[in-house]
Amino acid sequence: MMIAIAAMFGSYANATTGVSYTEHEFEQAVQLIKKYETLHSPCHWPLIGYGHMVQPGEHYKKGQKLTEKQADALLRKDLKKFADLYKSYGKDSLLLGVLAYNVGPGRVNRSSVVRLLKDGNRNIREAFESMCRYKGRVHKQIRARRIEEFKALFKH
Repeated sequence: MMIAIAAMFGSYANATTGVSYTEHEFEQAVQLIKKYETLHSPCHWPLIGYGHMVQPGEHYKKGQKLTEKQADALLRKDLKKFADLYKSYGKDSLLLGVLAYNVGPGRVNRSSVVRLLKDGNRNIREAFESMCRYKGRVHKQIRARRIEEFKALFKH
């Protein structure tokens, strides 16, 4: 029933928090991930598609290259899974899901972003944008990504 309602109104919903994000917002998130991840080649193993980390038990083989259609479907499945992890955060579930897609849910769960939200503090911009380090150093491209993700997906 919830899926039918969500399909009618173009939003993804859950019973406890109501509408979390719209199809348009989800599509924005997908396009942002594609922009910054790009389609990975076989030399990036164990990353495939648009940055999917191959997990134990998955059927992908080293050296396999996904088509754009396959990579897009995998990205959408992964993003939905990550956003669902954070459904208790309501309107911030997609923003946290996008962050988890890039840095992993473990890092997101330990972040000051989640701590602030748990405390009811929605002033998370600085904390969110600061999650832009690679090998311990601020990475300009990742910082640009965080800024763009926040502007597109944070709901006041």
